[in-house]
Amino acid sequence: MKGLRILIIITALMAAHLNYAQDDSNEELLSLDRGPITSQFDYVYKKSGNYRSDGKRYEVVRVISLDKLRQNVLDTLEVYSKKEGELKATIAGHETTISSLNKKLEETTGNLVSVTEEKDSMSFLGIQVSKASYNTMLWTAIAALLGTLLFFVYKFRKSNSLTQEAKSNLSELEVEYEDHRRRALEREQRISRQLQDEINKYKKTK
Repeated sequence: MKGLRILIIITALMAAHLNYAQDDSNEELLSLDRGPITSQFDYVYKKSGNYRSDGKRYEVVRVISLDKLRQNVLDTLEVYSKKEGELKATIAGHETTISSLNKKLEETTGNLVSVTEEKDSMSFLGIQVSKASYNTMLWTAIAALLGTLLFFVYKFRKSNSLTQEAKSNLSELEVEYEDHRRRALEREQRISRQLQDEINKYKKTK
């Protein structure tokens, strides 16, 4: 009988130790010094005290934790703002490149039309040349212009694709940024209201 009691006590102690170790492990994953903002909010909630009064549940948050969380949120928003600025600068650069390529494309097209209109002329740079030599030089120039045109068209399409991708990424980032900022502000306001309520209640009880 005594051995059975000892066995039960040892089993209970081991179970309590495992639960305590698991709680410690979960707490180590939450911190105000690392991890996403959501996990930092979870950390504040976990570390906050709570009590009930008049049938309502209140949370008591340490001011230093609230200040740290607020600074982390502001730092995160600053990072998102910086990324947004970088994407806008990239888009501006692509738009400048596209504008330059469009200008060169127009010049190349104008040169091609000009060469085509003069293909029946037998004068080349003021010098009379044979028809065979003239045709050879003409088609060589046309081939070179077409190659240049195709090259610029390729560059234009590539730059346009990169610009569209950058705009899409910027749009997604702005949506994510606004959503994150809204949720962060809502949480901060809720915690601030709860903290103010506790302060007001404390003042009334004094």
